[in-house]
Amino acid sequence: MAKLTSDFLRDESGATAIEYALIATGISILIVVAVTGIGSSVNGRFTAVGDLLK
Repeated sequence: MAKLTSDFLRDESGATAIEYALIATGISILIVVAVTGIGSSVNGRFTAVGDLLK
């Protein structure tokens, strides 16, 4: 049982997948924040142009 436990603690085969998942999550959050900020800016400009055309 002790060997099984020590083998489990030394096994790092899933660590790379977890690291890639964390990186992908971080990039996804940055993309959502950037698109939200740009979307608000563009929406404001379209509203201003629409008001000028009325």
